[in-house]
Amino acid sequence: MEKNNTPWDQRLARFLVKPLAKTSISPNQVSIFTLFLALFGAGLLSTGDLIFVNIGAGIFVLSRFLDHFDGELARLKGAATRLGYLLDYFAGAISYAAMFLGIGVGFRNHEFGVLAVILGCVGAIASIASLHLNLEIDKILNTNDTVDAIGYPDFAGFELEDGIYLVAPLTWVGYLFPFFILAAIGSIFYTIWTATVLLRVRKKHLSNNN
Repeated sequence: MEKNNTPWDQRLARFLVKPLAKTSISPNQVSIFTLFLALFGAGLLSTGDLIFVNIGAGIFVLSRFLDHFDGELARLKGAATRLGYLLDYFAGAISYAAMFLGIGVGFRNHEFGVLAVILGCVGAIASIASLHLNLEIDKILNTNDTVDAIGYPDFAGFELEDGIYLVAPLTWVGYLFPFFILAAIGSIFYTIWTATVLLRVRKKHLSNNN
């Protein structure tokens, strides 16, 4: 049964991925493809060239939307695995880390220079830290769902993560740098939020076992 709080992009992905259920394409192959697509987009962002950066932003956004396909395909095929679950986590974290690094390096000749690169590194570190925090939460909860990762704060069918879709249109109209700053700061706050969730989960787990 469809959950009322299922994000809109995930619902769209669920509809679009149906033809793949009849092919030999596996969820893990989709995860790997979206990862390489994200890395390619991040690479273009790192060039600092206006044309390549605009293309890279579009490719990266596409990769993040396609990232929903692996989980939905796993459901349709009944092919959910622990490996796929972990691969989805790692692909997402590495993609975001690459994006932050790519944008930061791309702005190396910007007026903020080295500070932009440092901010990119901060965003990348926050992305990797969030990965480990979420995995620890799942470990404590002994999660059996091998398709879904720990979610993001959501409202009315939109998740915090959906803000990444803005990177393309904002880049195309010349506002990539402000987005970069806000996204990096947001990644730090998300990591802190995830850490608080971990602390609550750990505290509850310990109290239930005492």
